[in-house]
This record gives sequence, C-alpha cells and structure tokens, in this order.
Amino acid sequence: MSQRLPLRAPPDFRERLRLYLDLIRWNRPAGSYLLLWPTLSALWIAAGGFPGWHLLIVFTLGTFLMRSAGCAVNDVADRDFDKHVKRTAQRPVTSGAIGTREALLLGAALALAAFALVLTTNAATIAWSFAALAVSIFYPFTKRFFSMPQAVLGVAFSFGIPMAFAAVRGEVPALAWGLLLGNLFWVLAYDTEYAMVDRDDDLKIGIKTSAITLGRFDVVGVMLFYALFIAIWGWLGAQVGLGSAYFSGLAAAAVIAVWHFTLIRDRSRDGCFKAFRLNHWVGFVIFVGVVTNSVLAGR
Repeated sequence: MSQRLPLRAPPDFRERLRLYLDLIRWNRPAGSYLLLWPTLSALWIAAGGFPGWHLLIVFTLGTFLMRSAGCAVNDVADRDFDKHVKRTAQRPVTSGAIGTREALLLGAALALAAFALVLTTNAATIAWSFAALAVSIFYPFTKRFFSMPQAVLGVAFSFGIPMAFAAVRGEVPALAWGLLLGNLFWVLAYDTEYAMVDRDDDLKIGIKTSAITLGRFDVVGVMLFYALFIAIWGWLGAQVGLGSAYFSGLAAAAVIAVWHFTLIRDRSRDGCFKAFRLNHWVGFVIFVGVVTNSVLAGR
C-alpha cells in the first residue's frame, strides 16, 4: 500500500496567511497587552472581584480582535507616510504586498467578530461599543492636523474601561471616566516614547506627534504623564477603598516608570523603543495588584 502524504496548505495560502498575521502584528502582542491590562483591571474593580468567565473571555478576546482590526485600519490610513519611515516601510500594506481593500476587509471581519462577542453582553455595552469603534477609526487621521494625536489614541485605548463597567453594572459611573482619564495619561506616556523613535522621519514627512509638539520637554512630559496616571488611579483607588495590594501594584508601576526614564533620557531610538515595547508591564503589575486586592478581601 502506498503511504498517504499529510495534507499541506498550498504555498500561496501560507504566504497570504503570513502577510495577514504580519498586518495584525500577531507576533508582536505587546500592543494588545497595553489595552488588555487596564480593561481587565476595570472589569475587576467594576465587579468588586472576579467578574465571571463570560465577561473575562469576552473582553480578553475582544481586546485582541479590536487591536488587530485597528492595526489593519491604521496601516491603510498611514500607508503613504509609513513608506518614508525606516521602521515601517516594509509593512504589508505600505510595501504593496496586501491591497488597501483587502486590508480593510480583514479589519472589518475582525471588528465584526469582536462585535459578535459584545452582543453577548447587554444593551449599554453594545451602545458604547459604537463610540469605541468611531474613536478607533478616527485616530489614524488625527496625525494630519492635531498636535497631540496620542491623546485621541489615549481615548481609543482606554475605552475598554467604560465598556467593562457597562457590562458589569449596566451603566458607566464617574469612577469609570476617572479611570479612563488616568489611563489616557499612561497612553500619552508610552506613545510619546514610541513617537520619539520616529521623530526624525516624522519631521521630514510632516505628520504631527506628541514627541514633536513637546520638543525638548519630551522626557519631562513623559514622566509627568506617568505621574498623573499613577496619581489619578491612586486617588480613585483610595476613594473606592482598595487596599495595600492595589497600592503595591501602583508603586511597582512607578518603579518601572523611573526605569523607563533611564531608557529615554538620552532619546536614543533603541532606548525609547525598548521603553515602549516593555510598557505593558506597567499595566500588568497594576492588574496583579487589583486581583490580589480582591483575593485578600475574599471577593
């Protein structure tokens, strides 16, 4: 009897899949973690403890799907800029390996998958998801006219917070908006570090970033943003009675922020990019503090 060979995907399919995965940054999940940790922290705070497996799965998968969809839309919007930037010139859309229509269809499919998850929650969460989508689509175009587009990204990357409260409580209280404001400052901190990497290229092509706007005060600005983020989350945590484990998480985040100062103070590309790439640990230690606090409280 002849030996049956294992089925293999055609080379064209494998290459297409590789390009799609590259487009959505599949092998670079740090960006997804930047969205995930504050969203899950908000979910735990809103629920006063473990929010249940259903919401945990919805918000975890939804975060990864929406970040992937956002990458596709962002690459289409920035394709004419990215070709002039060393770090982004070979992205699939910019290089022409994936067409703009194809990239947008993939982004739409991922966004629809995320929306299908949202449909399993409640009416308030579904309603807020449309606002979150609108801000995410609007953000890439703000680099053309707004001097601090990172602030718009801060809203987009923080919208999981009010959605988490809506999913748990059916409403979005002032606490959620306060956490969103604090998280916005964290996004300003790490995305300014990111913008510092490409500042020379961005100046040549004429797009606007917080690193360019802040100029020689960029490092001071980043550290001020970190401080505001930790201070706001600390004040809000005290208001709702979170304990020492939560504040230990914030203290750990502050230590990481100080370490990032040592990475960005000379404004080297490698140092700034490393600070950005490892920023998700700031959110992670705070999330650990939130979860530990709920465990110690028996919730």
